[in-house]
Amino acid sequence: MSMVSEFKEFALKGNVMDLAVGVIIGGAFATITTSLVEDIIMPIVAFIAGGEINFKNMFLVLGDAPEGVAMTYDALKAAGVPVLAMAVSLLY
Repeated sequence: MSMVSEFKEFALKGNVMDLAVGVIIGGAFATITTSLVEDIIMPIVAFIAGGEINFKNMFLVLGDAPEGVAMTYDALKAAGVPVLAMAVSLLY
């Protein structure tokens, strides 16, 4: 048996095909979920909370920040400080 025919036999087994279909569906589902949260759910939450809220700057620092690091989400993440983000998108 040649290597190509062995690979073809392996790839056509049920488990490999199921895994490939699962990866493709998972990628599509992630895009749909992100759009649902950013475009539908978070604007409703902002409206209920009283207007425009910037969730990007709502975070909880879980560790000690090094000296001289700005207390912004991006700077703390770049410095390797553990941060619990409340949300990662900007509402408009």
